[in-house]
Amino acid sequence: MAELPSMQQLKNFIIYGKYGNFTSAANAANITQSAFSAQIKKLEDVVGVRLIARSNRGSHLTKAGELLFQRLEPILDELEGCLDEVRSMDGRAQPLSIGIMLSLGDIHMNRHLAYFQQHYSGASFQVYNLEAQELLQKLRNDELDIISLFRLPSMDIDGYEQVCFCKETIVYYAPHIVVSGGVATADFIASQPLAQYSPQYVMNEYLNQFLSAHTSLPLQTQAWFSTPYAMMNYCQANRIGALLPERFLKALGVVGGWYDVDPPIVLPCYLLYKRSNPRYEAIQVFVDYMKRTYHVPS
Repeated sequence: MAELPSMQQLKNFIIYGKYGNFTSAANAANITQSAFSAQIKKLEDVVGVRLIARSNRGSHLTKAGELLFQRLEPILDELEGCLDEVRSMDGRAQPLSIGIMLSLGDIHMNRHLAYFQQHYSGASFQVYNLEAQELLQKLRNDELDIISLFRLPSMDIDGYEQVCFCKETIVYYAPHIVVSGGVATADFIASQPLAQYSPQYVMNEYLNQFLSAHTSLPLQTQAWFSTPYAMMNYCQANRIGALLPERFLKALGVVGGWYDVDPPIVLPCYLLYKRSNPRYEAIQVFVDYMKRTYHVPS
């Protein structure tokens, strides 16, 4: 009987087919490029056909490689789904990989996951905190099963299953700044020192566009941070303000020092996932739980 490729070799080949170059594919597979190349070479030896053409200008799938990629991807998804189903019969279901938007804060999702694990036998999760575009990229490449993020105008989320599970109010957090009248206008926010999300984040882009649309004053940004935790801590130690999720502050027990924004900033929070995911049934169980938690109509 002829030798068959290993699952890891096949999965790495699928990863290459999605990225189209060895460097990106090796990073996605979380192994060194030399180890990744060795896996692909072993696969080609077993199959007996060159699957990837290599040259000084780069690499690409051969015709045989394109055929294998097109035929293999759905088969591999089905096989992984079958294995997950078999493991679940023995209480060993594969964990769901869940991605959470950095600017959203993970404290609520962590609590949901802890509660879900207590009440649903065998449930397990791997949680990743990433920037929004990274989340979408990893969902697109099947590296995450489900992601939670704000739906912002610059995001393309068509083509995914979408569940809006709550709406998030953004408030002005400034414990050392007195806001007259208890409401922070765009003019007032722009007139004070401001802490913002990192410039490469879509939340930074969105909030800058929001403020620019409602004030002609230039922003006095003095610091940039990757997480709402860091922004909150910096505001607590300095005379500076930041735009943060109200639900995030409440979850951390922050009862004062934040103010409503005028005009209000209300962002829908979505769960995104693929119908074609082999763990679709497990995803649906979690999504239904989230919908019940936030009283979302079915």
